[in-house]
Amino acid sequence: METKKVEFKLNLNLRKILIWLLILFLFVPYIVNFILSSTGTVVDMPLSSAISDIKAGKVESVEIKGDDLMLIYPKDNSGKQVIGSSRKEEGASFMEELQKAGVDESKIKVTVASQDFSKAFWNVMSLVLPILGFGVLMFFLMRRQGGGGDMFGIGKSKAKLFSKGKQNVKFKDVAGVDEAKKELEEVVDFLKNPKKYRDLGARTPKGVLLTGPSGVGKTLMARAVAGEAGVPFFSMAGSEFMEMLVGVGASRVRDLFDTAKKASPAIIFIDEIDAIGRTRGVGGGMGGHDEREQTLNQILVEMDGFTQTDNVIVIAATNRPDVLDPALVRPGRFDRRVNLDLPDIAGRKAIMEIHRIGKPFAKNLNWDKVSERTVGFSGADLENMLNEAAILAARDERKEILMVDIEEAAMKVKMGPEKRRLQSNLERKMTAYHEAGHALVGHLLPGTDPIHRLSIVSRGMALGFTMSRPKTDKYQQTQTELKDEIAMSLGGRAAEKIVFNELTAGAASDIERATMLARRMVVDFGMSDLGPIAMGQMSETNSWGFSYGDSVRLSEATQSKVDSEIKKLVDAGLKTAEKVITGNRKVLDKIVTRLMKVETLEQEEFEKIVGKPKAGIETKNEKTDTN
Repeated sequence: METKKVEFKLNLNLRKILIWLLILFLFVPYIVNFILSSTGTVVDMPLSSAISDIKAGKVESVEIKGDDLMLIYPKDNSGKQVIGSSRKEEGASFMEELQKAGVDESKIKVTVASQDFSKAFWNVMSLVLPILGFGVLMFFLMRRQGGGGDMFGIGKSKAKLFSKGKQNVKFKDVAGVDEAKKELEEVVDFLKNPKKYRDLGARTPKGVLLTGPSGVGKTLMARAVAGEAGVPFFSMAGSEFMEMLVGVGASRVRDLFDTAKKASPAIIFIDEIDAIGRTRGVGGGMGGHDEREQTLNQILVEMDGFTQTDNVIVIAATNRPDVLDPALVRPGRFDRRVNLDLPDIAGRKAIMEIHRIGKPFAKNLNWDKVSERTVGFSGADLENMLNEAAILAARDERKEILMVDIEEAAMKVKMGPEKRRLQSNLERKMTAYHEAGHALVGHLLPGTDPIHRLSIVSRGMALGFTMSRPKTDKYQQTQTELKDEIAMSLGGRAAEKIVFNELTAGAASDIERATMLARRMVVDFGMSDLGPIAMGQMSETNSWGFSYGDSVRLSEATQSKVDSEIKKLVDAGLKTAEKVITGNRKVLDKIVTRLMKVETLEQEEFEKIVGKPKAGIETKNEKTDTN
């Protein structure tokens, strides 16, 4: 290890020396010319003035160099030497010019000097060296940009090679995606034991596509494959294929696949493949689209050109599978699609067991409760939450991380840090009634989740928030649940209207959410009097379930009916919210009184005021209504 460090330092020092030598060579001609011309003050003058000064006896001597004349004047009182520079006509005799002017040749010293080779050489080099140096500099820059071994390296791939033992991440370091892990464990076994599958007539899958939302661990899974496979692993981002020059992307694809085939069995990992794999012909245009499509075409050719003996598997990751070209995701190219979803309660607990290693958490901390609290969190969110909790504990100079740190960190990850805004008492009271309206409606309607926390402390752009937490993970929502969710979203607006007979701009996000839910009920879910008719995205679906196509163009009459149904659902939700608040006004006032005093109410204290929760229907994601 120390030897490698020494070699790296020597290479770095040598590179610096070469760069300084190049800079020196660029400026040497100008330095030499300056030195040669700094023997005195040089004054340019016409030939007639030079002859006049010679005739007047002002010049000590004249030196002739070809057609150039150097007139040496006597030094002045300060010892400064003045040199006159002039030029005679080409082919003419300077002595004849003096005779014509009536100059006595015996009174002036005239010498004819041979051509100064050194000065001529540096004059030439002052033109040649900058051009040569610029060429060498461009060569190094282009070589570094290309990163390859040809003349400029432009067409060489920038893939990072992970050899066996270089990648420390293993499958044991990945949690919360057990189904995906099993699929990739099988892929690794294909590469380690190909004979076992060939004996049964099975061929090695050519490609595996990892899909899922951001932060669920797609790249981490690929790194785990690199750690487990024991074969060369070439990693490259989709954007790294693209370059300013046309044709570079396709060239890099060819070079990447050729290198992998020579090292087979091997794995190629392309992260964010949607950067180059988007559906061809969409968006029109020229230039960049042509380059991207050429790169995609080359990938299609390379993947389809594999033979069973190549033993090269391509793994790609994206969170936008819907935009991929159908030819790219068909069987024969990407034979398998592995979907990584947000972790369930068991997955979240397993992920936190990995990320809490090395952090001193309190021994009585209830991790089951934390897992329930973090519905909708990705693996990246959980890692960030535990890191923020450790930072909060360190800020308070504590030796252990407590549950209160995790709660605050979870809020910070999802909504941002607390902001203490200077508000008037009326503004705080209106915010309190707004959030209490959300909480009361959400608590009493049967299709909503239990209220986890409500607060009038500002976070991000919101002046306050109400958070509901589901009891468990669920992957469907009924019509009743959606209607109750619309009513809960408008609970804050209903409270403002009933209590103050006034409306505020703080309900903007609530109205947007209620309208969005109503629109989806009408357009996508068919939950309106218009019936089960798709009015949103009419798309073709490929064999992988990826859809692509254009949105439906509705007639003016149909669009008017859609708008009418959306308004009907939103109005019904607002009416329900107003009915709940009007019938429970005293409870609403109690919530506000307590909220104005403590600013934040947790679930236990909130339920002491309003009573135990109803037997609600669980939903999948944690929801937050903000003011």
